[in-house]
Formats: sequence, C-alpha cells, structure tokens
Amino acid sequence: MATGVVIVALAFTLIALLIPVQKFGGRSAAAATVQGADDDGAGIQSTAFGPLTPQDRDFVRKVKLAGLWEMPAGRQALQRSNRPAIRTAGEHLVEGHTELDRRVTEVAQALGMELPSQPSAQQQEWLAQMDGAQGQQYERLFVQLLRRAHGKVFALVAQIRAQTRNSMVRQLATDANTTVLDHITVLEASGLVDFDGLADSPTGTPSAPPPASSPVSRPTK
Repeated sequence: MATGVVIVALAFTLIALLIPVQKFGGRSAAAATVQGADDDGAGIQSTAFGPLTPQDRDFVRKVKLAGLWEMPAGRQALQRSNRPAIRTAGEHLVEGHTELDRRVTEVAQALGMELPSQPSAQQQEWLAQMDGAQGQQYERLFVQLLRRAHGKVFALVAQIRAQTRNSMVRQLATDANTTVLDHITVLEASGLVDFDGLADSPTGTPSAPPPASSPVSRPTK
C-alpha cells in the first residue's frame, strides 16, 4: 500500500509539472500569431521561397483588398476636391496602390494564391460613406477613414515583416511599409486628421466619427 501511495503521489506531481508547461507553450504560440489575421485552414505550405503560413496568406490578400478600395477612394478625391492637400493624397493613393497591386499580383502568382477581386463589405461601406458626403464633410471623412485604415495596416505590416520566413512575403511587406508610410504622411499633411478619433477607434475599425450634424453613420464590424 505504501508503494501505491508513492506512485500516486509521483503521478500527481508529474501532472502538476506538465500543466504549467503546456499552458506556457500555448501562450507562446498565441503570442507568435499575427494579431487580427484570418486562418484559411490550409496550414503551413512549403514553397521555393520558404514556409507560407496562414498569416502570410492573409497578409497578401489584405494588401490586395487595400488597393481595391483605396484606389477608387483616391480617384474620387481627385474628382471631388479642389483642396491641394486632398488632391495630393488622392494622387499618392492611386500611384502607390497601382504599383503595390502589381507587386501583390506577382507574389500571389509565385506562391500559387488566389486574390480577392472586390472590396470587402466593410470597405464598400466606407466607400458608400464617402459617396454620401459633400464638401468639407467629405474631405474630413476621406482623410479620417484613410488615415485610420493605414494606421491599422501599418501595425500589421510590421508584424509580418518581423515574423515571416517567406522571402516573397517579406519583400512585399517591405514594399507595403514604404507605401503605407507615404500615405500616412500625405494624409496627415492635410491638417484634417482627428488624432483623438484615431485613439478611440475599436481594433480593426478604421472609420471616422462624422460631424454631429451629419447623417453619415459610423461603421462597425
């Protein structure tokens, strides 16, 4: 009986030692995952350019999605605003995403990925908000929507650039970093960014609070 008690005690000791290790490992794995990334369920794929993770693929798709709504937004700014700073921002959006779109298409082809062909429902809502705004309200909404979106993307690009083991994705992240920083700079140069509004934004919701008199609603996910 004494031997049995010793065995049971040793078993409980082993379990107690293993549980913290497993929990710690789980936290470490979660910390290594890019925040806000969608898992497509395809796992880690082997490519000639290094492992391709679900987070890598999600990033490539998000680069494409960014261009699908930011290029139309830039063209609209060129058509609807006479303010030089807004027109400059529109030009940079169109030019930057035209080149980035070319790059992301090359990357997707090299990695055997399919890319989205239209903006997400959330991005279409942002474009609809701008369609419904006029004059100064439109200019402020344009700047705030785009600045907040780029702020969220900027953090994602940094995570991917630091963590990816795929050379194609790494170079795309480097290119995207340059483009996003340029866009943030020209949007802020307009003088219309509400930085307090940026700080109050829920994670992943780059929308702008319109003026109190505006009927334009604030989008949420």
